[in-house]
Amino acid sequence: MPTYDVAVARLVEAPVGRVWAAWTTPEDLRAWWGPTGFTCPRAEVDLRVGGRIAVTMRAPQEWGGFEQHSAWTIIEASAPTLLRYVFRFTDADGWAITPAQAGIPAEGVPDEGRHEVLLTDLGDGRTELRMTEHGYTTTDARDMSRTGLEQCLDKLTALVETGRAERPAGAA
Repeated sequence: MPTYDVAVARLVEAPVGRVWAAWTTPEDLRAWWGPTGFTCPRAEVDLRVGGRIAVTMRAPQEWGGFEQHSAWTIIEASAPTLLRYVFRFTDADGWAITPAQAGIPAEGVPDEGRHEVLLTDLGDGRTELRMTEHGYTTTDARDMSRTGLEQCLDKLTALVETGRAERPAGAA
């Protein structure tokens, strides 16, 4: 069965260490994790191979205010340039659940997804961020994930460039 990957890149006007911190510190994760309008009330980080990052994403009230939990089991971490992890949806206690149990509407989302964050120091306080999510089995699932990831990375970029995860109205 073919699989489809999500690959997203950003040029970030911030030093590589600052972008790394956005991925690996609870305060920063709480500021940007989740698509536009979503919040992240919980982020826990155990940054070591075999450790995990656990996050909770909360939908806005107009979407019902549901919470979705996930754990990212770290398989490789090389600060400040590489983070590889296995993504799983979990219940509130951290136990693995299927995407359907997590309320994911699209068939084709893997139970476990290998993800990679690659940061390249471009000099002059700029960083190239490349994020890849592997293993979607349908293009619909891939496209749904890409939409959410694009919005998350927009918030991350705004956070490290301006100190705020949501860009002011009218900002590029």
